[in-house]
Parts: sequence; C-alpha cells; structure tokens
Amino acid sequence: MGIGLSVVLAVVFGPPAAAAGDHQNSGDAPYRGRVISLLRNMTLEQKVGQLFVIEVAGRDANNVSDTAKATNQRLFGVDTPAQAIAKYRPGGVIYYTTRNNDDNIGDPAQVATLSNGLQAASLAQAGRIPLQISVDQEGGALVARFGAPATQMPGNMALGAGRSAADARRSAEVIGTELDAVGVTQDYAPVSDVNINPNNPVIGIRSIGGDPGLVSDLASAQVAGYHSGGISAVAKHFPGHGDTGVDSHFGLPQVTHSLEQFEAIDLPPFRAAIAAKVDTIMTAHVVFPAVDPSGAPATMSHKILTGVLRDQLGFDGLIVTDALDMAGATATYPPNVAPVQAVLAGADQLLVPPQMDVAYAAVLDAVRSGEISKRRLDESVYRILLHKFQRGIFADPFVDPAVAPQIMGAPGHLADAQAITDRTTTLVKNDAGLLPLTAGPRRVLVAGWGVGTTQTMATALTARGATTQVLESGTTPSATAIDNAVAAAQDSDLVVVSTNNAYAINAATGQPTAAAAAQTRLVRALLATDKPVVVAAMRNPYDVASFPEAPTVLDTYGYTADQIESLVRVLYGEVNPAGRLPVSIPRADGTGELFPFGHGLSY
Repeated sequence: MGIGLSVVLAVVFGPPAAAAGDHQNSGDAPYRGRVISLLRNMTLEQKVGQLFVIEVAGRDANNVSDTAKATNQRLFGVDTPAQAIAKYRPGGVIYYTTRNNDDNIGDPAQVATLSNGLQAASLAQAGRIPLQISVDQEGGALVARFGAPATQMPGNMALGAGRSAADARRSAEVIGTELDAVGVTQDYAPVSDVNINPNNPVIGIRSIGGDPGLVSDLASAQVAGYHSGGISAVAKHFPGHGDTGVDSHFGLPQVTHSLEQFEAIDLPPFRAAIAAKVDTIMTAHVVFPAVDPSGAPATMSHKILTGVLRDQLGFDGLIVTDALDMAGATATYPPNVAPVQAVLAGADQLLVPPQMDVAYAAVLDAVRSGEISKRRLDESVYRILLHKFQRGIFADPFVDPAVAPQIMGAPGHLADAQAITDRTTTLVKNDAGLLPLTAGPRRVLVAGWGVGTTQTMATALTARGATTQVLESGTTPSATAIDNAVAAAQDSDLVVVSTNNAYAINAATGQPTAAAAAQTRLVRALLATDKPVVVAAMRNPYDVASFPEAPTVLDTYGYTADQIESLVRVLYGEVNPAGRLPVSIPRADGTGELFPFGHGLSY
C-alpha cells in the first residue's frame, strides 16, 4: 500500500502548497509514525546534513594515519572520520580506496570495524540516526573498490555475454552478501546504461550491453540479487550514459538521442529497475537536449529528475547525484550552486561535493531564504529516513568484525564466481580452426597489454604443459617492443596477445588513439610472422574491428583472475565457449557491422 508523500508531510507541517511531492511511497506504513516523529524533532541543520553522502579518509573512525588526517583536514577541517560525522551529521558515507588518499578499504575485519565506528559516531548525535554506507562495487575489472579477498565477479558486460538472469542475480547476491558483512548498506550498482557507442570512454564494459531488453532483464535481476544479499541497490546513470563520447569525470557529455530513442533505448532499463523495486537511482552529469533543451545537466534538471523520473516513471525512492566533484558538475556550476540546483531539480542525496563546507552552507542558506522550501527539504529527508528504516539500518546498524572474514571470499562464493565467468567468454573468430588447443608441450609467447594479465595467463598456460615467455608491452607498445615481440614469435609455436581498447577513437581528431594504433601495429606485426596467433581482447569487445584479418579472436570483457582462467580454459577446450556478443561490432571504416549482437562461436 502507499500514501501520498505530501499527505504525510501535511500531517507534520500543514496542508501542501503544491502537489509536487504527491507520489506514492509504497511500504512506508510500518515506519511512517517513527519517520514523522524524527522529522518533527530534527533541527534544520540536521535535516540538511542528511542530504549529504560524504567521503572520509582513513581505515578507522577514530585513529588514522597522518596522511588520512591531512586529507580530512583539507576536506573538512577535522582529523578523523568520526569528527567529520559529528561536524556535518551526514546521511551517508561512501568508501573509496585511492581517491583523495581516502584509503578506507583493507581486510574485511578492518572495514567492518570502520563501519561500526562510523555508525557509533552517527548514533552519538542527537536523534540517533544511523548512516547509509555505500560503495561502488560494480563487479568486473574496472569499478570494484574491494579487491581480494572479496570475490571478484566478472562484471556487467561479461554477464551480458552470458545471457543468464540467474547468473546476474547470483553475482549481485554474492557481492551484496559480502558488502553486508563489512557494514556496507548500499552498492552503487547496477549500471543500467545501454552502451551503444563503441567509443564511450566511461561506460564500456560497465554496461550489460547494447540491447535495452537484455540490459533491462539483467539489471533488474541484479536489483533482486543485491536485496537478497542484504543491501540496497542503485540503478545508474539516469537518464542514460550509454551513448556519450565524453567522460563526465572530465567534461560534460551530451546525449543526442531523440525523444523516441530516449523511450526506446535509455528508459527501459530504468523502468525495469523501478519495477524490481530498486531503492535508489543515480543521476548522470549529461546534457539531454531532447528532454531538457535548457542545457542543464540531468543532475540539475527539474524536467529530467522530477518531470521524467518522478512524474512520468513514478519513482518514489531516493535520487542520488553522481559525484558532485566531477567535471560534468563543476564545469558549469560553482560549488555553492551545484548542490542547491540538484535539490531543486529533485535530488535527495548529494554525493561528495568538492567543498563540503561551501555546499552545506549553500543548502542551509537556500532553505533559510526560501529558495529551497522547507517542504521540499522534508520530502527528501523523509525518503532518506524511510529508506534507513525499510532497509533495517535503524534496527541493526552494526556488524561483527569476527564474522566478516568468513563471508568475504567464502569458498562457495569463489566457486560461483569462476563458474559464472566460465559462461561468459566469447569466441569471436576461429577461422583457421586453431582452437581448441591440445594440452602438452609447446612454446608460447604471451605478448601485449597487462603486467598482471600476461603473467597470470602465462602461469595458466604453463600449468597445461606450455613453456612460456612473457613480453608485456603496455597500452602503447613502442616500436622496439613490437620488434622484440616479433623476434620472440619466431622461436614460438604459438602467440597469445592481449589487447586493451585497441579500438578507441580520439574524439578531437576522429582517428585511433595513440594507444589503439600502437596495439593494432603489434597485433598485425605478430600476424605477419605466420605463426599461429590468438588475440584476446581483455576489455571492450570492439578491438577486433582494428584487425579484422586476425583469424582467432576472443573477448573476455575484463581481466579478473577468473576471466583469465576462463580464457585459458576455453583455449584448451576445457570450457566450451558460450558467451555471445552483448553489443554489435562496427567496421572501423564505418561501412556497417562487422559482427552482430548475439554472435559467438562454440566448439
């Protein structure tokens, strides 16, 4: 059942001035009285604090390194994470690893202890409101803040190649279970963008694929999986970041889709996530002229966040901004303007503003002046508090640091990760019938990108009887490195060469990037040796477009240890390749399609 949010607020503050907040909040009945009671007793400063999701530096709430102290002083003017919680009384915290030297994540017991310390600091404030603790743990090789011993799932595009909703759900369930064990209450996942731009610099394999139906099915399955694992889920990046040519961390992308394309391509995964009861939707710092001709980024667009997401799609959960210190936000809006505009647009949570003191004061002043109405503020705070009740954070904010190491990286989780990954590797070309290989002695040159990737691959090949030589040449192989690889190939029976974005276009010139061009030269030089060559695209599956003459090509969609193991298992026929392209591969000259969506070979 549900009740209009404006009706709830009218109980507290009198009749509504407008119907802007009149949406259904399903499932709030058991908690409505407690949320209203809290709201009535919160100061304006406390309410504003609840809007913010902040980063903190250090691996403990109260005792941190000198480096972490310096970071906290620079960001907040305090020494410790607990002091930052006491200063701002934020609604949430996000964990990071290398960003700003935050260094929050060590072993599972440490993270669990940090989470408990942060919750204790929050509960020590008036109102005893616990924190939402979030992290970006999408799975896969690109955006996974928790490394080993956490289980490394293959990531979205690999899951898209696997085509299994059950695997997508299980992947999210494992991630959720492990995050829950260390006190993380929400994962900023699943990515729900439809990647139809091969040159998308920021999404790529973070997307499930290029088909809205496939993305919808597997994103909604992941929402269910995160819930089953004990945490909340976030569909991102609304209204769609899959057809952009600029990274919103460094600039402000524009989506040129028509309204018809918007409805057909971008919206379906978010509709599906909402139907799956996703808790939160994250905004994108993208301009979408067909939806909002004003040029405002979606994060600051009332037409997009309120007009489309709230009113058209009927979403009544939390709206969180993408990080407000990204250039997609800061390039257009000063630090005292961005958070205010995001709230006015319809956002409930403001993620890591670049200057927290400035952002907090700006929102506080905007409420005091009436620019942000108190009713508008209370709508967001109501949703935030309701979320914490619904997800059980009020009831049980603490975790057991002694149990966390038994759950994170549990043997069953690791086994599931490998099994799921085995179902994702895609055999794109096997023109010469080179694969599957037979186990036994052979001299193999492992060349190309990735220090860890090439070494891990060589180890797996050695375990199957090969004698290996590794010549790693980075993302931009030099002429000398290419010559060395060619010379080594002459003494080899087989060459396996890994690539990473060998099909990438410089947006300014329209030509291949230096790295893509150099990797392509390496592959072609090795092909010219007339030795058997296996090309393994370790990230985006579009690399084959740069060397369509290569007779043997596989896609892994990432370079976790499991993905490398799965690749080698496929090479030797221990696993029959089952992955199917979750995107279409264009010809490099723009004359059409090289390989269609759904292509994939088996033995």
